[in-house]
Amino acid sequence: MEYRQLGSSGLRVPALSFGTGTFGGTGPLFGAWGQSDASEARRLIDICLDAGVTLFDTADVYSDGASEQILGEAIRGRRDAVLISTKTGLPLGDGPQDWGVSRARLIRAVEASLRRLGSDHIDLLQLHAFDASTPVEELMATLDQLIAAGKLRYAGVSNYPGWQLMKAQAVAERNGWQRFVAHQAYYSLIGRAYEADLMPLGVDQGIGALVWSPLGWGRLTGKVGRDRPLPSGSRLHDTEQFAPPVETEYLYRVIDALEAVAAETGRKVPQIAINWLLQRPTVSSVIIGARNEEQLRQNLGAVGWSLTPEQIAALDAASQELPPYPHSPYRQQQGFARLNPALV
Repeated sequence: MEYRQLGSSGLRVPALSFGTGTFGGTGPLFGAWGQSDASEARRLIDICLDAGVTLFDTADVYSDGASEQILGEAIRGRRDAVLISTKTGLPLGDGPQDWGVSRARLIRAVEASLRRLGSDHIDLLQLHAFDASTPVEELMATLDQLIAAGKLRYAGVSNYPGWQLMKAQAVAERNGWQRFVAHQAYYSLIGRAYEADLMPLGVDQGIGALVWSPLGWGRLTGKVGRDRPLPSGSRLHDTEQFAPPVETEYLYRVIDALEAVAAETGRKVPQIAINWLLQRPTVSSVIIGARNEEQLRQNLGAVGWSLTPEQIAALDAASQELPPYPHSPYRQQQGFARLNPALV
C-alpha cells in the first residue's frame, strides 16, 4: 500500500482508506449501504490491515452512532495499529444542542465519539458540514484546545464551501491556532466540481482530500451502462434521492471510456475509476466502502499499478464538463488561460 502525507501535515495515510458507513446500517440511507455487525466488521478490518489500509472513516451521524460503536468494538486490542477519522456537526436530534459545532456541542460530541469508539483520542476529526450559526473564531479556538488536550490529533472539514474554509484557515493562522489539514469531499469521474475551487485551495493551503463516493454513488461499479439498466438489487434504487443528479448521456459516455480502459488493462471498472482519482492533485486518500469481502477485495485492487497518460487523457476527455462561472473563461479563452492555467 502506498502512503501519502495528509496535506501539508506530518500524518501519513494510506492511499486507500475504508469507510464504515456500512457498519450497523439503519434508516433509508445507511441501511441501504450495508448492515455489518461487529463480527463482520472485524473480518473486513482484518482484510484491510493485511492490505495496508490503516485509516478507517466514520461519523457520529452514521446510524445514530452505531458505526462508531461497531468500529470501536472491531479494533479493540489493536487501537495503535489504526487511524480513526470521524465527523460531527450534522443533526443527531431536534434539540437546540443536537446539531452544529458550537463550543459546547463540539466538546460534547467529541466526548461521545470517544466513548463509542473506546479510545482516548481521535486521529482526525472533520466537521461534517459548514455551520453558519457558529462564529469561526469560536470554532477554531475550540478545535485548537481539543488538540492541545490530546483528544484530537488533527482537524479537517467535509463538504465545505471554499470561501468558508479559507476564512477558517486565515483566522487560525492569525491567532496561532491549529489549521485544517484535510477536506473530505465528493469527487469522482462523474462529479468533478471539486476541481473548480476546492482543489486549487487545497494546493495553496496544504489541505489533503479524502475522497468520498469515488464510484459516483454506485453508478461506476460496472453494473450500469448502455443497454444495461440499473439492476433490481442495486442500492442506488434506495439512495438515488440523496445522490447528485447525473445526465444520462454524460454518464454513459464516462462508462464507455471506463469500459474501454478496463478492456485494455484487464482491470475492473471500479478499479479504473479509483485509480484515476489517485492520480489527481491534492488527493491524499480515496475512501472505499464494501458490504462484503468480495467488494472490498475488488476495490483494494485499485492500487499497485497506474493508468497510462493516454488512458488518463481518455477518461479526462469523456468526463470533462464546462466548469461554472467564473472559471469557464479560464478554460475556454487563451488569454484567460495564460493568466490562470488549470491544475488538471
